[in-house]
Amino acid sequence: MAPTLFLLGGTRLKRDFKNQKYSLFWVVFLSLWLKTYIAYKTSFEIDIENWIQEIILFINPVSFLLLALGVNIFLKETRRTAYLLTMSFLITLVLFANLVFFRFFNDFLTIPVLFQTSNMSDLGSSVHELINASDLLYFVDLLILIILLKYKPKLFFNRANNLQDRKFYLLMTIGITFFNLALAEAERPELLTRTFDREILVKNIGTYNYHLYDAILQTKSSAQRALADGSELTEIENYVRANQKAENDDFYGLAKGKNVILVSLESTQSFVINKTVNGEEITPFLNKFIKESYYFDNFYHQTGQGKTSDSEFIIENSLYPLGRGAVFFTHAQNEYKATPEILKENGYYTASLHANNKSFWNRDLMYESLGYQRFYNSDDYKVSEKNSVNWGLNDKSFFRQSIAHLKGMPEPFYAKFITLTNHFPFTLNEEDRTLEEYNSNSKTLNQYFPTVRYTDEALEQFITDLKRDGLYEDSIIVLYGDHYGISENHNSAMSQFLGKEITPFESIQLQRVPLIVHIPGEKGQTISTVSGQIDVRPTLLHLLGIENDDYIEFGKDLFSKEKIDFTVLRDSSFIMKNYLYTMDTCYDKKTGEPTEKESCERYLEKAKQELEYSDKIIYGDLLRFYEH
Repeated sequence: MAPTLFLLGGTRLKRDFKNQKYSLFWVVFLSLWLKTYIAYKTSFEIDIENWIQEIILFINPVSFLLLALGVNIFLKETRRTAYLLTMSFLITLVLFANLVFFRFFNDFLTIPVLFQTSNMSDLGSSVHELINASDLLYFVDLLILIILLKYKPKLFFNRANNLQDRKFYLLMTIGITFFNLALAEAERPELLTRTFDREILVKNIGTYNYHLYDAILQTKSSAQRALADGSELTEIENYVRANQKAENDDFYGLAKGKNVILVSLESTQSFVINKTVNGEEITPFLNKFIKESYYFDNFYHQTGQGKTSDSEFIIENSLYPLGRGAVFFTHAQNEYKATPEILKENGYYTASLHANNKSFWNRDLMYESLGYQRFYNSDDYKVSEKNSVNWGLNDKSFFRQSIAHLKGMPEPFYAKFITLTNHFPFTLNEEDRTLEEYNSNSKTLNQYFPTVRYTDEALEQFITDLKRDGLYEDSIIVLYGDHYGISENHNSAMSQFLGKEITPFESIQLQRVPLIVHIPGEKGQTISTVSGQIDVRPTLLHLLGIENDDYIEFGKDLFSKEKIDFTVLRDSSFIMKNYLYTMDTCYDKKTGEPTEKESCERYLEKAKQELEYSDKIIYGDLLRFYEH
């Protein structure tokens, strides 16, 4: 029935065109529909597997556009034109914002992300890099309409609508909405109840309906804390206790009493390790350092929309980040039992060092909840145009100035460093460049390698300074990549660099980031256990000789002989020893090819359950009910 009703509307539109006088409503509707579909095909790169998915993609903007523009039929004639033009602009703006956001994050906007306004002042260079001149074409139709309405107003009309017209219109809109949902549900069962992947939602219900759905989720999550009680924590605690693994006694207390130096390597992915560009090593220092450290080469980042802040949250809480927004913004006032607080209770001085604005990612508030005693921010560094690039203080100057802060801390200390230079859009002063750019069709990838090299050199200088000042032998040093630097939007260039096609399987493999744990006096070893950032906290506490059996955490000690090869990403993809699951497909890791879904099924429920349990803890602030 819905397609029939839609054709009737199309018949009316055809009649209008024959009369050479056009309905402003249908002109606006068609232009928005067309530009949305063009964005789907050219900017969002949505993967289509069959003709049914293509049909769903094509029709999914219709129901929202009919609903949003349909308010027009209930307005007075004098207000209709202004309403249609205003809605056209706002809907185009939403589409444009998603387009720009997608170019780097390979994701769609959510309401919590829009609330992160304190980050906006620091995002200038990145946003400028992401906007193309061709993007203005998305607003051209609106400009043309305004000009035509001003100089040829008789070209368009807004016909009066009686009660019967309005009933017909509402029935048509409802019919198309249910037709879209029915197709989507048939193609992707339990779409709105089991999906963590926003691309799948947009592919099936459309960008605009997805934002309505996101608003519903936001309302629901806002109410969860008020309705939560301690009983919800019991089930989660039972799950955590049932999945505990025996730790490796040989490593217990191996670094007891040592200082902890934790370094977050901005946008550093594992594919640069032991690789060359133009015949030169990309990371010569790290390549040497991993030989005298424990190096985990099958270690994945698990961040969501919070990126670096998400990695901090995961590393220090052994909980998953949220699927929407950043915990640092949405739940900074929650009760946590994070690494800084635990170590503070065990005699450590805890500090975070990051030469950026203290309010960026809401760190000044969140760090209090995590238990940090001191936050060394941009106010504690000498930052000038000469020693800065891109996002701020360059890494070499950052580490050099930080040595004085370290020497002023009481020992033992826990100090976390967050680097900046290797951040999108990966710009670097010419005098700081010691590695030539790569040659591909991606400016982003080309510029990425020199900034990675710069951070590598900064780390070498930092380690040298630690040795000079007597801090090296008394410290356990943990280096980890925080999140990806090269998104799927650069797959063509990545394919050229790696010499193979970037399939969904390879895209997940590219989410591996370095984890390097250096313990004084210990020989180097490469460990290939499948792991993720969520495993860092239990590993670190075990090395420091601090019992963690009583904490609620989803990670496992990486040195445990019983640890299973398993880690789950925020989009519900997961990796096992022999298989990898993503986008409803199970892959054989040996071949990289799809295999029977049964091979992955035993961990499907575990992946979903852990993400949901972690979400409940955060949304309900459940740790406030937990007695450690």
